[in-house]
Amino acid sequence: MKSYKVQVIIEPCEEGGYFATCPALPGCHAEGETYLEVLENIQDIIRIHLESRTELGALTSEQAEVASVLDTFKVELMVPVNV
Repeated sequence: MKSYKVQVIIEPCEEGGYFATCPALPGCHAEGETYLEVLENIQDIIRIHLESRTELGALTSEQAEVASVLDTFKVELMVPVNV
């Protein structure tokens, strides 16, 4: 099992809850009612994305690096991936 270190950006939503995105992995985003819930959701999304890309042989090392830094809450997650 490998672990990838990726940046996750979490922002509060106007209507309540939180929205998380992973700039290094386009299309990886999640929502949650609480901060903890959105962290769990985005970790699942990232794990599934990386496992799928690895199985297809389409994962590059650049995709597991920080793509950008925005002026919001920032968290780095270690996501274990079965490969």
